[in-house]
Amino acid sequence: MVSLTQHLLSLDPSAYTAAVKHAFLQQAGDGTLDHSRLGLWLSQDRIYAAHAYPRFIGSLISLIPYSASHAIGSPEEKLNQRILDILVISLTNVIREVNFFEDTAKRWALKIEGRPERKGTRDYTAEMGKVAHGTSIVDGLVFLWAMEKIYLDAWTGVHESLAMVEKTTSTQTALAVLSDNWSCPEFVEFVDKLTKVVDDLGVTPGSAEWKRAEEVFHRTVELEEGFWPSDNEEL
Repeated sequence: MVSLTQHLLSLDPSAYTAAVKHAFLQQAGDGTLDHSRLGLWLSQDRIYAAHAYPRFIGSLISLIPYSASHAIGSPEEKLNQRILDILVISLTNVIREVNFFEDTAKRWALKIEGRPERKGTRDYTAEMGKVAHGTSIVDGLVFLWAMEKIYLDAWTGVHESLAMVEKTTSTQTALAVLSDNWSCPEFVEFVDKLTKVVDDLGVTPGSAEWKRAEEVFHRTVELEEGFWPSDNEEL
């Protein structure tokens, strides 16, 4: 039987490609991305990571369906512990990421202070708040998995393309470091672990939860595409 995550990835390949092969990412991969545009994106990703992401994960932790009726070592208790484990890893990772952003910006003179929050960023963080303050841990975990999976695929593509580019500018060098970070084996392992948790939630094909997962995934893909700055945006 096709797993939930496999099903979601098969829903709309063209929309998914638009998110992971955006013009911003194509320019990043061929080494032609404007330095100021990279700084704009990094400033927005910092807002997402430093402010919205910790609140999102904290809310998901509060949705873990613990119950005194679950026996120690029961399947339900074990799954809840796995959910908590992946969410704690997520928080640990994002703390490191925020420091990484700031170090990267300083090292390669990328302006991340004083940038206005883009509409794409506001839309994304608003949706995170909406999902996290719902009542379903399934919706939240699907949203988290979709975010991380798209990020992995997007930056893996940049990493593979940049491998063929001679790094002669500070922008290209910064992009190489960024893409190394989000295509590394540790990140792949984290996304794989999160994928397994989502697939083990036991969502029944055709159920209301299944259909809601489809809606959450579609919305996340849409938001990811809008998060990458476009060529015509003011820098």
